[in-house]
This record gives sequence, structure tokens and C-alpha cells, in this order.
Amino acid sequence: MALTRRAFGGLTIGGSSALMLAACGGNDDNEGSSSGGELTWAVSSSWSAWNQNTGTGNASATNIATTPMNPVGQVGYDFDPSGKVFYDDAIFEGEPELLAEAPMQVQVTLKEGAQWSDGKPVRLQDFIFQWYSTSTDPAHANQEKALPAGNTGANIASIEEPEPGKIVFTFKEGTTDPEWTFTGGVYLPSHFAEENGFADWATDPEVMGDAIVFFNDDLWDVVLGAYKPTKWKLGEFVEYVPNDKFQGSAKASFDKLTLKAIDGLEAQVTELRQGNIAGCWPNDFSMEQMAPLDEQPELKYEAYAGATWSHFDMNVGNEFLKDTALRQAVFTIIDIEEIKSKAFPGTEAPWLGNHFFTEDSPYYVDYTGPANYGQGDVEAAKTLLSGAGYTWNGDDKLVNADGKVVAFNFRFAASNEIRKLTGEIIQAQLVAVGIDLELKGFGDDELSSTLSAGDFDLVVYSWVGSPAFSTSPEQFFSPESDSNAGGYDDPVINELLPKVRSTLDLDEAADFANQISAQAVAEAYTLPLYSSPMAIMWNTNLVDGPGVNPASQASALWNVREWKKP
Repeated sequence: MALTRRAFGGLTIGGSSALMLAACGGNDDNEGSSSGGELTWAVSSSWSAWNQNTGTGNASATNIATTPMNPVGQVGYDFDPSGKVFYDDAIFEGEPELLAEAPMQVQVTLKEGAQWSDGKPVRLQDFIFQWYSTSTDPAHANQEKALPAGNTGANIASIEEPEPGKIVFTFKEGTTDPEWTFTGGVYLPSHFAEENGFADWATDPEVMGDAIVFFNDDLWDVVLGAYKPTKWKLGEFVEYVPNDKFQGSAKASFDKLTLKAIDGLEAQVTELRQGNIAGCWPNDFSMEQMAPLDEQPELKYEAYAGATWSHFDMNVGNEFLKDTALRQAVFTIIDIEEIKSKAFPGTEAPWLGNHFFTEDSPYYVDYTGPANYGQGDVEAAKTLLSGAGYTWNGDDKLVNADGKVVAFNFRFAASNEIRKLTGEIIQAQLVAVGIDLELKGFGDDELSSTLSAGDFDLVVYSWVGSPAFSTSPEQFFSPESDSNAGGYDDPVINELLPKVRSTLDLDEAADFANQISAQAVAEAYTLPLYSSPMAIMWNTNLVDGPGVNPASQASALWNVREWKKP
């Protein structure tokens, strides 16, 4: 039941994390701070949907914009800056318990008095609603409507409440979850769905599908977070006030909190310098563009190795890129070091040769390096192409075995200067093998829709994740996953996918994940580029509390409940 990765137009990937029983700290230690006032925080891009369980809502901007209203980590647990898991103490009492291994049963205990912002109690049906939203089971919800971003609920057989406040997840026979400690499972208010015309969601898949769409199309104001929304506009802003029914230890401090979209690092820096926003976690990274912040002592920024990794995805439905040899040649001629040196001058962005683990993980194995990907090897790329029957015409354009000149497009977030620069670099690199690459940008609110529609040939974006890894293989590579934008349907990977979560042994699960990464590299489906350099910036006169957290998908907002007026 690990977190679903979020697309970032512009993941922490690692091994297991230690366990932390207490929730993130409360307000008691901030005696020098005060409550009240208003705060505006920038979201680094717009968003196109609200429900993070769906492929269109599963975006970093959606997550950031709605973090103040949601359980921690969206579903009730998150990771602190050191990678330790903690649980939402507004909802849960203590940590999950493993009741049995075969079939696996995990129990969470509800906090006495856990309730939604309308005063209704958190109940068993809320957990079942989340399960049905993410199970990918047509018996639970019409999948054409649900469009789940992941399948975190696919291995669950039942969710029951054998005694008040004890929620028990029972897994299907033969399945398990090596990361069972990462268990939350509550996100959307099932009673709110019932009150809005979806009373039969639990028994009618069509109604459940409609309920999922309902939450995707419009924001709900019955929440579990420290703040509740009062006004919003899709892709633009959400205004919050304190949730007076909140049961957690860290109470909301600001009378009004606004999350609003501001596209582009230059605009974000300008707004911060002018005092119009209190801070931002930008999509872009440029020390040069952030340097003006040094002129104002109250402004602070911190750079770090981000909880994101950038990558190229191929669309295997493209008439040219359906050929493995061409995909391999494209990845071979791309020079990642050139991209990094021009995109991040003076800043180190570590090589990333694995889809699930970084170099600081004990499970990391570099697969792209030995495959000769990302190293700008023109001659090796030409050898691959010649061996697969490709030729060059009189204009030095690449021609496939069917006599067609090879050309395809490259999609990227148009407002992101690094993404645009990346496109220009690989466009020039591919000229060496006679490929014309068309650069086609998309709007900041069009990332999810572009990916879901498969409206790309080659695309660059990032995943934002967490220290958990066991659900990522299914999300990235399962044919049933709406996050599998490239349309990958590989028999070797398909056989390995269920094995990742078939064991309680994390080492064994990691080995299966690595086998999947190796096969994805062999077939040249997606090319990891680097762990993205990131930064957060804020005005220390306006807010006390933001800080770097590379382990949380919410980044600086992971502890927004604790933020105070200085």
C-alpha cells in the first residue's frame, strides 16, 4: 500500500525506510511564533484534475495544492527528511500491525474521535472507497471512468472492522506486501459521495466510477487535514481556513492559507522578492535565477538532491519507435552528460542507471551504463541501426526497412526552460544519425492529459515518489496502469511484476524490481536521466517551518500543519 508516484512536469527512489511511531511534531516547540494572519504559497505549475487516484489527477501540482486538506502523504502516512515513516495522528493510533502472513493481514487502529471536517466519523467505508478506487477491478468500479494511476489496491481481498476502530486489510491468497508498514488507506469521504448522489457506490461499479469522476472534476470541502478549502479554481488556486474539527496534534496556525499556481522560476522569484508569496518549490532549477534572492536577507533558498528523477519515455505505439533497435539507438546517441552540464552548470546531478533505486540505496544496480545508453556514442548507434536494416538517403536522413524517413516528436513542458533546453540538445544530437526531431511543448496543466492520451513520441518529465519502491514497477510498466503512458506490454516484465510484492523479504522484492529495470533497459522503453537538482525558497519574515524534505512527495509542505507566523 505504498504511495503512488506522481508525474512532475518538471521520486525519491530508494530502499526501505526505518519506522517512526510518532507523528511529526506539534506546535509546542514553537513558543516564539504566533498564530493568525494570511499566507500565500506558490504551486509551481497548474493542474488539470483533483482526484490523485486518477491518471489525470496524479500530478505533483495537484498534490501540492491539496496537501493542507489531506491526510499526511495523501493516505495517512508520509516520510520525514531522514526517510522515516510516520503516521497521521489525526486519524491513527500508533503504527500498523502485521496480524498474519498467510494470508497476509495488516491492522490499523483509528484514533478515538477521528472525524471529517463536517464532524462525521472516519469509518470503514472510507477505506473501502479508497480500495475500490485503486483496485483496477471492474467489479469495483468502471475502469474507463476510474482510470487509476496505480493499482495499490489490487492485491487486497477484503477490508473489515472486526471491532470498533480496528481496520483489517486482508490480502489475496499468495500475495503480500513487503512494505506493509507503509499503510494508510483513507483519502476521500465516502459519506460525502453518498450525500451527493452516489449512495450505491459500494455495490454498483457504474456508480463508483461516477463517484471517482465526481471527485476528479471538482474539489470537495469535507476533509481530514488541518486546513479545509473554502474557495478554489481548477489549475489556479485553493484558499483554506483552519479545520476546527481537526484531531491532530499540530493545529493550523494561519487564518487563511492560499495555494496558487505561478508558472516559471523567474516569475516565482519575482513574486517572492515582491512579497506576494511566502515561498515555492519550483519545477525549474537555476542558481543564476535564484541568485537575486541573496540581495534580501529575509529570503532563503536551499538546494538539494531532489525527490524527483527525470527520464525520457518512448511511445511504443509510434510507427517508428515500435522498433526496439531504433529505441536502443536513440538512447545510445543521447549524451546525458551534455544535457546535465548545460542544464545545471556548476551543479552536480548524479548519474541514474536504474528505474527504482538511486546510488545511495543498497539495492542500486546501474543498468543503463553497461547498455551504453546516454553516453553519446554515435558510431555504436549507427552500428545498431545498420544491423537492423536501416539506411541513409542522399540527404543523410535515416530510412527504415520499409523505406520511410524516420522522424518523430519530442514533448516537454513549454514553460520549463530546462525541458526546452533538453529538447534542443537531443534534437541536435539526433542529427548525427539523420533523425529529425520535432519539438512540441505543452502547457503546464497539460502534462497529465498529454501522458494519458499517449500524445507524444518521446517525452521528458519526472516522477515524484517516496522511499517506498514495491508499487513502482506495476505503476510504471503494467499494461493496466494509467501511468504506463508509453504503452509498454512486455511479457518478461509482466511475469515479474506480481513477484515484487509476493514476498515479505525486501531484499527479494528489490531483486525482482531490479530484474524489471534490467528488462526495461534491454527493450529501451524509458531512459533515466538524473536525480533532479531541486530547491525550495521562502520568506523567513512571513513563515516559520518550511525546510528540505527529499523523502516526501509534498516536499516543503510535508509539515505544513506546523507552519507558523514568525
